Amino acid sequence: MESGIALTPPSQIDWQAVLVEHQRWLWTIIYARVGEPQAVDEVLQEVALAAVRQSAPIDDRTKVAPWLYRVAIRQSLLYRRKMGRIRKLKDRYADREQPTEVDRRQQSPLDWLLADERKDLIRKAMGCLKEKDREILLLKYTENWNYKQIADHLGVSHSAVEARLHRARQRLRLELKTLQVIED
Repeated sequence: MESGIALTPPSQIDWQAVLVEHQRWLWTIIYARVGEPQAVDEVLQEVALAAVRQSAPIDDRTKVAPWLYRVAIRQSLLYRRKMGRIRKLKDRYADREQPTEVDRRQQSPLDWLLADERKDLIRKAMGCLKEKDREILLLKYTENWNYKQIADHLGVSHSAVEARLHRARQRLRLELKTLQVIED
């Protein structure tokens, strides 16, 4: 305590009081990022959850505000990403051509059933993978990110992304073989 700043042990930080104290400027920061008043409450809840669930407690009370700022920005970006995905799915569905009556007659109910069954087995195989493998495969194939984008977002090198994707694909192939979705 030579500098005159009292350090508060992490167990003594009352997060409810801290969040109430910083709520006004956090609301402004989040609103500037998401642009929707109703979304601000959702993002503020995520900020509060992050504060309560933090894995590395903050020892210095003067660092609480900058930490909350970073968490608010991150949660705002996650919210915008989530809403963008939802909007993208809605647009994709709206733009999708509905099958004509001729198309429906060409596909048999058995084809529909087999396609649904195959999708379920693939989901099951993905569920058997480790979280990191699932994550990198989904980023590559559902988000259509290239290796550089994945490397930048995960904070790893380009070659690490290549290696992780290669191993994840191998593990997925093994799971698909186990579930008899694909043959040797």
